[in-house]
Amino acid sequence: MEDKAFCNCESCRHQLCARRVPIFSGLDLEELSNVAALIKKRKYEKNEFILMEGSKPENLIIIEKGMVKVFRYTLEGKEQILYIFSEGDFFGEKNLLKEQEATYNAEAMETTHVCMINKKDFQELLIRYPKIGIKIIEELSSRMDKLEGSIQSMGTKSIEARISGILLDFAAKYGRKHARGILVELPLSREGIANYIGVARETVSRKLGLLQEEGVIEMIGNKKILILDIKSLEA
Repeated sequence: MEDKAFCNCESCRHQLCARRVPIFSGLDLEELSNVAALIKKRKYEKNEFILMEGSKPENLIIIEKGMVKVFRYTLEGKEQILYIFSEGDFFGEKNLLKEQEATYNAEAMETTHVCMINKKDFQELLIRYPKIGIKIIEELSSRMDKLEGSIQSMGTKSIEARISGILLDFAAKYGRKHARGILVELPLSREGIANYIGVARETVSRKLGLLQEEGVIEMIGNKKILILDIKSLEA
């Protein structure tokens, strides 16, 4: 969405944005300062679209703070969630590397602050700092592996395995240690989880209920899950 006014990102110029982003992790302080000088910042409110399918992104978009849902609509008009991005993640890179339209929508799941580097500056960065390009290739390869795994999972894995898998993913990214296990702040609602793994919402609720009865997890309201027995999920 290119009609919102840019604002200067003073904190980015102090390297806060750049320092948090894995694709810039191989740069030294002087190089980080050069990257930070190119960054501009925007804020998006909850449910606001950052990128729409069919548009042509003109920026690499880096999440400084917040959470973004990346999805497509199916032929039936339902959301098919592809990724959940949070602090340090990036998207919008396709049109920067190759002239093509965005193949997905990106929507803020909460108030989200992003840092942006425009196409021309980004391409110059890749020439000056090849390490950034290598990091991006590594990240995109990792995403491809994950996406292929998700597709394969929908066709071959049981519903129980899919739910266990997504809980493990959330635990790795959003979990924190708790006296009784791992406390996970869920980035998605039950319906969102269902759209992510390709099942009905009622199925997700039922399977989570069974995991709770078995003592594997404890549900805390609608937004938190305490994983009590992570080895059972891994199995």
